Amino acid sequence: MRHYDAIIIGAGQGGDPLARAFAQAGKRTALIERKYVGGTCVNYGCTPTKTLYNSARVAYLARRAHEFGVTTGDVEVHLAKAQERVQKVVEDFRNGTEKRLKEIKNLDLIYGAAKFIDNKTIQVNDDQLTADKIIINVGTRAFIPDVPGLQDVPYMDNKCILELKELPKHLIVLGGGYIGLEFAQMFRRLGSQVTVIERAQRLIEREDEDVCETATQFLKEDGIRIITGADIRQISAPQPLPRLGETPLSNIAIELTTGEKIEGSHLLVAIGRTPNTDDLALDKAGVETDERGYIKANEKLETSTNDIYVIGDVKGGPAFTHISYDDFRILKCNLLENGNKTTKDRLVPYVMFLDPQLGRVGLDETHAEKQNIKVRVAKIEASNIARPIEMSETRGFIKALVGDQDQIVGVTTFCVEGGELLASLQIAMMAKLPYTALRDGIFAHPTLAESMNNLFMNLK
Repeated sequence: MRHYDAIIIGAGQGGDPLARAFAQAGKRTALIERKYVGGTCVNYGCTPTKTLYNSARVAYLARRAHEFGVTTGDVEVHLAKAQERVQKVVEDFRNGTEKRLKEIKNLDLIYGAAKFIDNKTIQVNDDQLTADKIIINVGTRAFIPDVPGLQDVPYMDNKCILELKELPKHLIVLGGGYIGLEFAQMFRRLGSQVTVIERAQRLIEREDEDVCETATQFLKEDGIRIITGADIRQISAPQPLPRLGETPLSNIAIELTTGEKIEGSHLLVAIGRTPNTDDLALDKAGVETDERGYIKANEKLETSTNDIYVIGDVKGGPAFTHISYDDFRILKCNLLENGNKTTKDRLVPYVMFLDPQLGRVGLDETHAEKQNIKVRVAKIEASNIARPIEMSETRGFIKALVGDQDQIVGVTTFCVEGGELLASLQIAMMAKLPYTALRDGIFAHPTLAESMNNLFMNLK
């Protein structure tokens, strides 16, 4: 039995830097990882999907080349080559991270599945490890619903769809949220026919209505069929079933409660996430979870058991890499620097990598109304901004909410390079600049940033 000052379970985007911080502070540290360092982000999430996103965008622009006076000929997509590029990027990130971790003094990187023996003891492989402090960073995986017939068909999740080497003839996507829509647009631009089925009445329903309607319009313009307000009655597939990566000889059939039948060659299930807590034996350590299995934690990321902490997606709430990294900063401050940081009132930006990108931070109109917060709204269409016009990327809009004392309280950027523009506006919010500072600021022409002048001139 080996004793450590700290054990971190999961080498994701919070666990990796936290393990390094403990070790570099002279603490004997164990970092336990089931399979790959880097977590969901590097291996199955941000890194591979955004790499494939850019392959799809190149195909999209190549098909539009004639609009720019450029002749390219027929556009052919070779998915296997695109996936090779994806895997190279992933492996470079992963291998670089692993190499750096193995070079750190006081840090043991241990591969294997961890589970609790008690509140101070972890079983991994044939070893038992004890620690003064334990941090859980095990992330989430795709949630698979209990739909009749689903277990009998070769469905894909966000991980195995990245193993495809041939383009689906017709990809059916269950789920109109972030993951589902990003893959839907990617594969449509790569050359697949795509249908999205969403149970709710609209796509990405947590966003403002104008965002949902605009996203639906963009996806339809790209040739994606959108079905909303639809429940599934039955899913069926031919026999024998094809192996993963092969194109089925006949169709997967989905029967809706409306009586409509949708047939496709491939099925992606993207209707949510579930936490990787079911095999941790958390009850042995007295760590409480909610009804979905997410670990309960307070604003300091402390669980119900002393000296056991949680970071990242497994605690529920916003499931973003940058939130996991901020969780790391909180624990580093509190556990190694005698600080008192919390998650309270932190700004949570996010970007949905549709094309154009959808970025948001702070309040939107829907939540401002629900919370009875009075705001003024500034909005400008991308078609009225010089830079998007010059790029022939005029779809979308920018919207900002202004509250008391002329403070910007929320921003939505649904336009070309919306994610980058979002950061500029978020910095203004962090600095508590009044909107007038951006309205009257001098920004280089022609850039997206100068749109902030006209945006705030449109304040109602």
